[in-house]
Amino acid sequence: MKRLLNLEYAGVHGFYWMIYGVVCSFASVFLLSRGYDNSQIGLILAAGNVAAVFLQPLLADLADRSKKISLIGLTELAAVVMAVLMALLFVMNRATLALAAVFLLLLAWVTALQPLFNSLAFKLEESGHKINFGVARSMGSLAYSIMCAFLGTLAEKHGVSILPLTGELLLALLFITLLLLARHFRQAVKSRRLSAANADTAGLYGMSRDAGDADEERNRSREEPDIDLRQFIRRNKLFMLISLGVGGIFFSNAVFNNFMLQIVEGVGGNSEDMGRVLSLMAFLEIPPMFFFSRVHMRFSCQTLLKLAALCFTIKVVWTLLAQSVLMVFAAQFFQLLSFGLFLPAMVVFIDELMERGEAVKGQALYTIVITVSTVFASLTGGFLLDLGGSKALLLAASLVTAAGTLLFILVIGRLKPHK
Repeated sequence: MKRLLNLEYAGVHGFYWMIYGVVCSFASVFLLSRGYDNSQIGLILAAGNVAAVFLQPLLADLADRSKKISLIGLTELAAVVMAVLMALLFVMNRATLALAAVFLLLLAWVTALQPLFNSLAFKLEESGHKINFGVARSMGSLAYSIMCAFLGTLAEKHGVSILPLTGELLLALLFITLLLLARHFRQAVKSRRLSAANADTAGLYGMSRDAGDADEERNRSREEPDIDLRQFIRRNKLFMLISLGVGGIFFSNAVFNNFMLQIVEGVGGNSEDMGRVLSLMAFLEIPPMFFFSRVHMRFSCQTLLKLAALCFTIKVVWTLLAQSVLMVFAAQFFQLLSFGLFLPAMVVFIDELMERGEAVKGQALYTIVITVSTVFASLTGGFLLDLGGSKALLLAASLVTAAGTLLFILVIGRLKPHK
């Protein structure tokens, strides 16, 4: 059962990240074909991310409080909502306010589901089986990489109608996988409860398993200080500066994700080249994520994060100087040591740096900063493209990323992890 749950959970991540690719990574391809200009696309992408920021806590609260719908059931419902929105894209062929609203909502739903699918790993572990999140997330990147490699070519040859068609197919597969996962999860939980009941009956425990878990939770809560946001900021002033640096670093990452089509078109490429570049980026993220624990045994998080931040800057500057699609491809190899290394290193560093009661706020702040950076990149990116083309956008991204990298490297060395 453990292997089955892990396999299905990896499948959920795979289908989700392919859907993310269709909606988010190929957003410019679809919206340009419908008659929107770059500034309008930037506004739609920014508004979608802002809507996701408000939608995420609502979905999380519903998952925590609702007695009628489980976390898996909520993701199933979200898949149905996205399928309806995706279907509307087939009949909307012109740049209208209605199409912008539909695409904005679709983008918000896809983005808001990411933390729910991440949290699903902890929910599944209630079955008594360990869920390997790292492997599942790596499989998501692999699936995204494979899909982008083919989807760009299909869009170039058969038109952008292939995008919503692919999205509907992937949503159907996601829904089926969630149904199977829910069924096997219920079976695993039922089996665990029967085993616990038999063990209690046989007198193998001095107290019931539920009582033991409750005591453990109470003991853990005593160890976790109740820290409000004001105290958190006061205790972590240097981390606030680091977060500002992270926002600058991830500006270029958002530019690549949202406007890669315009970047490759600036050096003579097309949507097929864009798909292959995105595919390469995602594929290169996999090794550092997969083997991070081994790398971390030899190098501190500070060292790895400094290297990753520097590689973010080198990557965007290299792309700025590129005069051909081949040079854009070459720049993406820095993804191996930039995003692929930064993401797990930052999560571990926050956990090492902060006490348990602070770490959750630290991780939340890290996520919020990246979202704000994405919104800012979307808004300014579209206008810069219309004003000066892809080189103007890449120049701005290079300056912002370099400034963020400099601030990040100067400050992170002054922080001393507690763990």
